[in-house]
Amino acid sequence: MKKVIIVRYAELFLKGKNKGYFERMFVMNMEKSLKGVKHEIRRVSGRYLVEGFEEDQAEEVLSRLQKVFGTHTLSVALVVPTNAENIFEAAKELCKENGTFKVDTHRVDKSFPQSSMEFSAWLGGQLLALHPNLRVDVHKPDFIINVDIRENGVTMVFSDFIQGAGGMPVGTAGKGLLLISGGIDSPVAGHMIAKRGMKIECLHFHSYPYTNLQAKEKVEDLAKIIASYNGGDIVMHCVSVTHIQETIHKNCTEDYMITLLRRFMMRIAERVAKEVGAQCLITGESLGQVASQTVEGMTSSNAVIEDLPVLRPLCGFDKNEIIERSRAIGTYETSILPYEDCCTVFLPKFPVTKPKMKDVLAEEAKLDVDALIEEAMLTYETIEL
Repeated sequence: MKKVIIVRYAELFLKGKNKGYFERMFVMNMEKSLKGVKHEIRRVSGRYLVEGFEEDQAEEVLSRLQKVFGTHTLSVALVVPTNAENIFEAAKELCKENGTFKVDTHRVDKSFPQSSMEFSAWLGGQLLALHPNLRVDVHKPDFIINVDIRENGVTMVFSDFIQGAGGMPVGTAGKGLLLISGGIDSPVAGHMIAKRGMKIECLHFHSYPYTNLQAKEKVEDLAKIIASYNGGDIVMHCVSVTHIQETIHKNCTEDYMITLLRRFMMRIAERVAKEVGAQCLITGESLGQVASQTVEGMTSSNAVIEDLPVLRPLCGFDKNEIIERSRAIGTYETSILPYEDCCTVFLPKFPVTKPKMKDVLAEEAKLDVDALIEEAMLTYETIEL
């Protein structure tokens, strides 16, 4: 008997005439996620089978596929020629010796001599005879033996429905530019938007030499984790804002440091987004979480954006909810490593929390905004991860 992985998709079945496009993107993302692993993918009756991998790579294949957006559930199944004895042999491989269970048979091949209920009863009896400590519980069993008798002369036997990543295939909703720092929030924001089918590129602002190279490497590591959900790769753009911070610190009221810096970041981000073909900006801001993330602070930042929307998927989340998601996607342990990001440089003691636009503009008038942005763009670099 051979081992395969059954992949069931999520929202794709709702796409009507466009379903073929979404399925092609879904398969392409699965192929990317399995790069370097021997495998084959084929479509079977509204689902996909991943097969042809080495036995010892089954867990690796499963782990990678679980991160592919569009996946609803997955199952590791044993495939055997359709007859009662072969199915029983496969069921023995999956059956536990203790606890409660039930057999659930799905008979697509109507030429199979027994009905679904009849075969479930027969197979359950065989397993009970083999393991006397087992008990049948059809309502809340400890485990289930699923039998899928297909029309092509083969049967798939499996136990678990493993939760997939959900969402829509990456690449079906355009491209967005994520403003990524080394903190907890922005990687979670990127993951949430990628889940809705948007291909993510990252933009990181750094303040070398005030922040060290380890801080930049930490952000690269976070971007690599996001890449595993982003179709297997990601592009990270980097821009230095050191001279901007120094100039603000020298010429402007200290309390406006963060407000003014955010406006510069948004201007630069929109410029980079247009250059790389991104259709929106994505930030990890959460309303009221820090001084700059008030309605007034966000209004000040948004005011410099000319054309693109700004998505803030975490706006209504509290910190514990964000941390929980960060742990679930695997970024938390990297995010809490003790390396500073650019926003902690020249941090004012009492940053303004409700900036008024007339005061912001008065402070910004002390700066040559265009010249500072042009100088920042000279430091622009792109890293493919």
